[in-house]
Amino acid sequence: MSSRFAFHVETEDKRGGLPERVFIGRHEEETTADVLLKFLSLALFQRDRLEIGADLHDDNIRLVPDLVQLDYTMRPALWIECGEVTATKLDKLAVKVPESEIWVVKRSPDEIEPLLHEMAKHKLRRQRYHLLAFDAEMFDEALGSLSLRNEVFWVRGGFEPPTLQFDFNGLWFDGEFKVFEF
Repeated sequence: MSSRFAFHVETEDKRGGLPERVFIGRHEEETTADVLLKFLSLALFQRDRLEIGADLHDDNIRLVPDLVQLDYTMRPALWIECGEVTATKLDKLAVKVPESEIWVVKRSPDEIEPLLHEMAKHKLRRQRYHLLAFDAEMFDEALGSLSLRNEVFWVRGGFEPPTLQFDFNGLWFDGEFKVFEF
């Protein structure tokens, strides 16, 4: 059954670019963890024209991104996959969107390791992919409080160093994440 999750977002920095309201639809094949991964990715990677599940309107790219930022020529500049993804799909992405920065976002480092192994086994091109893993305990606690309507106070999230601070439905999170390169 499909459902729609709402996030009412407040930020410490009003110029931060995060929208005040975010709606994420969950399709039948997706989990609630996928919804939370998409929201956290949207907050961490926030930039102009970053969209969730956008239709690319390009017959040459039949793949659908979890999040994508289109450049001014309507080509993907940033492509983010959340949750389950195969090395085969990542290989296709590298061919279909060669100029795009490709990221994979997972719940924990333990979920990254099998993907890295699969990518090496399939001999995917090196220096092309970025992978991000949250702290499993932090992610699971946030997932436990996820509901159809969510209140978020986003303080900060950044890559130098890889940290994030936010209040999610009354729970405070101050944690780190790990970034892997392939």
